[in-house]
Amino acid sequence: MPIEPPLNPRLTEVLSVRAPIMQSGMAGVAGPELVAAVSNAGGLGVMAALRLEPDVVRRSIRRVREATDRPFGVNIWLHDDVRTSPDPAAIPDDVVRRAQTVLNHFRPRFDLPPTLDRPPPTVDLVDAALEVMIEEKIPVFSAGLGVPEPDLVERFHRAGTKVISMVATVEDGRAAAAAGVDVIAAQGSESGGHRSYGAKLAEDEAQGSSSLVLVPAMVDAVGGQLPVLAAGGVIDGRGLAAMLALGADGVLLGTRFVATRESAAAAVWKQRLTTGVRSTALTDGFTGQWARVLQSEFTDHWGRAGAAALPGLLQAAAGQDLFGAAKELGDDQLQPLYAGAAAGQLSDIPSAADVVTGMVDAARAILRA
Repeated sequence: MPIEPPLNPRLTEVLSVRAPIMQSGMAGVAGPELVAAVSNAGGLGVMAALRLEPDVVRRSIRRVREATDRPFGVNIWLHDDVRTSPDPAAIPDDVVRRAQTVLNHFRPRFDLPPTLDRPPPTVDLVDAALEVMIEEKIPVFSAGLGVPEPDLVERFHRAGTKVISMVATVEDGRAAAAAGVDVIAAQGSESGGHRSYGAKLAEDEAQGSSSLVLVPAMVDAVGGQLPVLAAGGVIDGRGLAAMLALGADGVLLGTRFVATRESAAAAVWKQRLTTGVRSTALTDGFTGQWARVLQSEFTDHWGRAGAAALPGLLQAAAGQDLFGAAKELGDDQLQPLYAGAAAGQLSDIPSAADVVTGMVDAARAILRA
C-alpha cells in the first residue's frame, strides 16, 4: 500500500513532522511520556517547562530523547510579569487583603488557617530554563504568553532549534514573524488554558477573537511568510479539516491531549473533561493570568467577589495551600481544570497516538469528499 503524502507538506518541511498536529505544552500534563507518544505518532509533542528548576528541565528533555527519536518541543512563557516576577512588597495592602479574603472563604474546607499575608516571592526560572534548552539543542522551542525577542530567536536558530510563537492577535503574529520565528500558532478565544499575551490585559480584551475569525486573518497577515497553526475549538478530525480549509497549516491541541492515557493530568481532571456538564469560564483567580477553565464553585465565587488578582504568578503563590490541598484530595471545585470551549465533545480517554492518527484519517476523509 502506498504511503499517504503529508496533509501539509510545508509544515512537514519546517518541523519534520508527519502529522500537522502539535500538542500544547501544558504544565502538569505534558510530561515526557505524553510528549514522546505524540511525537512517535507523527505529531509534535511539547514538554512544559514553566516553573521547573533548570536541572529538572534538563532531565526531562533527556527523558524525552530516550523515548523518541522524532522532533519534539519545549514550551515556556515569556510573559513580562513571569519572566521577571513582581515584588510582593510592592502590592497595595488592600489588593492582598481582598484576594486573600476570597481564598479564606474556601480554606476551612481543608482545615487550612485563614491568612491575609503577602505571598512569598516567586523564583525567576524562565531565563535559566531557556539556557538549558539552548544547551540541549532541542528540536523546537515553543514560546507562550509573549513574543520572543529577535536575539533569543537567533540564539535558538544557532543551536539548530526551530521556534514557534503562540499569539492571540494579528499584531503579535506580525511581531513574531518579524522576530524571525519559524511557525505561528494563532490562539482563538475558544482555547483552554492561558491567553497568549505578553502582558496582562483587561478581561474583555483578553477574550480575544474566535478561531474562525483569527485564523484566516493570521493566514492573510503572515501565512505567505511562514506556517500558521490554529488553536482553539479543535477537538477532532473535523476541526483539523476545517482549519486546513481556512488556510492553516495545522493545529495545536490542548484539551484533547489532557484526556489521554499518557497525560499526567489527575484522574478527576480527565473525568470532568469527558462526562457531565462542561461549561467553561475565563478567570485570573488561580494564577493571576487569564485562563479558560471548567466552571466551578471557585470561578463563580471569585467572579462575584470582584477582587483583583495578584500580579505575575503571585496569585498562584497566595493560593498554593488551598489549590494544593484540592489537588491532593481530588476536589474538582477548588483547583484549575483547564479546558477549551469544545470540551463537551469529549467522551473517551484514548492513547495519544490514537488521537493523532484518528484526527489525520478523519480529516483526510473529509477533505476528499
